[in-house]
Parts: sequence; structure tokens; C-alpha cells
Amino acid sequence: MKVVSLFSGAGGLDLGFKMAGHEIIWANDNFLDAVETYRKNLGDHIICEDIYKIDISQIPDCDIVIGGFPCQGFSIANMKRHADDSRNELYKMLIKVIVTKQPKFFVAENVKGILSLEHGEVIKMIMNDFNSIGYTSEYRVLNAANYGVPQLRNRVVIVGVRNDIDFKYQYPLPTHNANGDNGLKKWVSVREAMKDIPDPDQPNSLLNHTYSQFKLKFNGYLGNRTIDPDKPAPTVTARGDDKGGVVVLHHPNNRRRMTCRELATVQSFPLDYEFVGTRSSVYRQIGNAVPPLLGKAIAEQFNL
Repeated sequence: MKVVSLFSGAGGLDLGFKMAGHEIIWANDNFLDAVETYRKNLGDHIICEDIYKIDISQIPDCDIVIGGFPCQGFSIANMKRHADDSRNELYKMLIKVIVTKQPKFFVAENVKGILSLEHGEVIKMIMNDFNSIGYTSEYRVLNAANYGVPQLRNRVVIVGVRNDIDFKYQYPLPTHNANGDNGLKKWVSVREAMKDIPDPDQPNSLLNHTYSQFKLKFNGYLGNRTIDPDKPAPTVTARGDDKGGVVVLHHPNNRRRMTCRELATVQSFPLDYEFVGTRSSVYRQIGNAVPPLLGKAIAEQFNL
């Protein structure tokens, strides 16, 4: 299918759709470093601009619109979250593009915390909005670890099918589980995912293979948890702002923090996927991304 991508970030979801055989024909984000990362790895079809300033009529026609709309206002990691957070309005721009372009399908992604916001009223509002524009939509919570990503990352995936299209979307069945039983593979551990990554303190040629010197803490909070090398990593986060202060997971040796490359590996980006910007910017791009392997699992269901 021909795909239009909104809120593309560094391109995790788009890479997944590309891996599944689809063609991304237009993309948009307003974070310059992420856009440059996207261009370097996925192509020049991305526009760096505020979505509110985009002339929707200039967006090409497509089969599907995808978008991991910004989640900071919805996330339980944001202690000031509220239904009135202005960032929560960005999903309405996704709706506006869908209404104008009338794709056969759409895929929207967000954090699990969206389900409990305002005691469940926000997700009801969002689903009602999607269903009121001529699409039959539903959502599921998918754990990236169940699709080969070495990370316990639960995300809400909303899929809509235009009402005149004879197609029932089937959410991807897990390929992995915690124990590797019932005919499934065992979750990919951090140790296994990182087995071919060299020590960043020794000479090497890996891209983005530097790490934050911020001291380790072990208090159980985000970015301060002991990592079990034989399990998937906890959720990679993107907390922080343009002035730095991102929260980075410990390396599984629990003696330093992960490098940007290691964190990208935990997100299932390939080793040759190059990120642009300062280390804090790169950490943030990685934390905001949809794991490509999860994106691929979602996208492959449109190939049936």
C-alpha cells in the first residue's frame, strides 16, 4: 500500500511498514533532528513542519494513514496529564487528514496510559471520533516483547477500516511469550539482543555508540531500575526536554547507562540505522519511537 505518515519522528513505525513491503510516500514531523534522522535512513519524502501549518490538500492520496500521535499529554509518565492538555488535541489533526484524504485504512498508536485518562472517557471520545467519520475502528494493547522486541513495551494500537471496504483487520498473533511455550519463541532478552555489540569504551565503528555519564540510581523508578540481562528490558522512555535530562535505562551489567546504539537495539532498530543530533536528542528520538518490529507485525496484517 501507499502510506502517509504523520508524527513520524525518527521513523520506527515507518520502517516497520517498509519492512512489511509497503511504500511510504509522504511523512511529517516538526522535530528537526528526528526529520534529519528519517531522511538519512528512509528518504526525502518527509516534511519538517508544524502539522497545523500543513496544507492538507497537498498531501498525496494514499491507501493508509499511520501516526503515533504525540503522547506526552496522555502518558502516565507525565504527572500533569489531563484531558485538557493541548498536546492531546493533535490526534484531531490525524482525524482531519483522514477525513480529507479518505484512505482505506488508518493506524494510530499511543501509550497504554491513554486508556485510564479521565477514567476511560478520553479513549471513548477518541474512538467515537474515529467511528463518526466513516470508519469502523477498534483498539488493542500490544506488548512489543510478544513480537520479538527485547523490551516490555505496551502500546495501544487503533486500526480503522473505511466502511465501504470489505476487510476485517486481524491484529497480529504473538510470535513470542515469556516462557517460549505453546509453540511460540521465548521473549528476546537484553543479553541476546546485545550479544554482538562491542564495549563502547573500546575502539569500535558502531554508529551512535556513546552513553550518558549520569550516575546510576537503583530506586525502582523509570531509568533507575536494575536490568535483568535474561529478560526483555523495561520500557524505553523519552522523558526530558531540549535542554537534556532524558532518562536512560541501565546497561544490563548495571554499571553504566545504555549507549544510544544499545537503546536503539532494545527498540529493535537495525545497527546501521543512524541517528542525527546530540546524544540527548538521539536518546529522545529513540524513546519516542515505535519499535520497528512491532510496526512490521502490525503492517503485515494488511498484506493478507
